[in-house]
Amino acid sequence: MVKVVGISILRTGSDLPDPIPLCMACELSSFGFFQRQGVKEMLTFFSKTFTKRTQPGQRQSITHEQYVVHCYVRSDGLAGAVTTDLEYPARVAFVLLTQILDEFTGAVGDSWKTVTTPESVSFPPIENYLQKYQDPATADKVTKIQKDLDETTQILHKTIDSVLERGSKLDDLVERSDDLSKQSKMFYKQAKKTNSCCVIS
Repeated sequence: MVKVVGISILRTGSDLPDPIPLCMACELSSFGFFQRQGVKEMLTFFSKTFTKRTQPGQRQSITHEQYVVHCYVRSDGLAGAVTTDLEYPARVAFVLLTQILDEFTGAVGDSWKTVTTPESVSFPPIENYLQKYQDPATADKVTKIQKDLDETTQILHKTIDSVLERGSKLDDLVERSDDLSKQSKMFYKQAKKTNSCCVIS
């Protein structure tokens, strides 16, 4: 089943050591109850890590195991990240990001530019976007009419290794991260171990 797992809106900028998540919505019903907090922390971690490595005005899709994180950083520093499964169309994910960031700035104005507390901006429509875009075919009909994303827009598709700095490994970043609890780190290691032993060729 094609799905959107999470949407994040973040504040980025050269004056910040790391992007600040302003608001977030997750669809975690496919995960066990006790896994959900760990998954949410991983989504926050990936959103921050990948938007930090996305240049202003750039869109890129980073694949990690069975998920893709689609990132878009606007020239004003407002950023969005949508985490989907591998089958979700990148074009639809970027239309979602363009629309939600426009609606966000319409609702909160420039107040987001001074926010320093993570997930402190109230933006209820993010939940509607999470539900509306679960089915990309339905959402895609809307995108064809609205033409919000120019067909010529260049989207960079990258693997996780090409996004990280040379010599950096995701495992090391996860281990050093203050955003992740011990439970989330254990969940990440267990998921990686499970995926590596179950590869079908």
